[in-house]
Amino acid sequence: MVCLTALAGGCGDDSNTAGTDGPGESTDDGKFVVVALGDSITAGSPLWDPDRGIRVGIGSQLDQRSQYEYWAARKHPELAFRNCGVFGERTDQIAERLGDCAAGADALVIQGGINDIAQGRAIGQAADDLEAMVAAGKDLGIPVALTDVLPWNNGHPGADGPIAGLNRAIERIGRDEDVPVLPFHDTLEDPARPGTMKAAWTIDGDHPSVEGYRRLGEQAFMPPAASQEVGG
Repeated sequence: MVCLTALAGGCGDDSNTAGTDGPGESTDDGKFVVVALGDSITAGSPLWDPDRGIRVGIGSQLDQRSQYEYWAARKHPELAFRNCGVFGERTDQIAERLGDCAAGADALVIQGGINDIAQGRAIGQAADDLEAMVAAGKDLGIPVALTDVLPWNNGHPGADGPIAGLNRAIERIGRDEDVPVLPFHDTLEDPARPGTMKAAWTIDGDHPSVEGYRRLGEQAFMPPAASQEVGG
């Protein structure tokens, strides 16, 4: 079981409250705002992106339900979400945006690592970046949560080992830093084909489908609680 403290935050001009307003137009109505910082999994690729220009390019397939934040906000209406995901970024690149995304925030969810693996970057470097982001958030007085790394169908089976290694490091960071780790990997892994997302839960072998994002938002994301703890 993973519990989170009350979450709130803010991003830059291209942020949005998932499932409600567009970038720069969010109305939080006094809710706790969860700042989601990460790569394309946070952004909602391939059918959504917090960047207006990218959304225009998606065209008629655009679907705001293609975000875990959308589904988490529906399940937990006391929360609002701001999407600070950028397609293709490694953890070192994500870290460069933390200050802007977390400015004035009350909490932060950090996701990343698969692009490090895809680009052949050492998992130790990715883990160090994630740990530094957790520390940076805590230095700002912000409750922080991490997600682990999804299975990667298009990288299976070669990427299975690095993903498992990075996820072990993420679990260690969670224990050492006393922050929750949201179980993205196990929520979408196909029990009949370990190392992959179930076919119905991925749209392209890289990203979740709308149904996959729904599972992440409704099952992997845990609601705010009075205290922050990590457990099995």
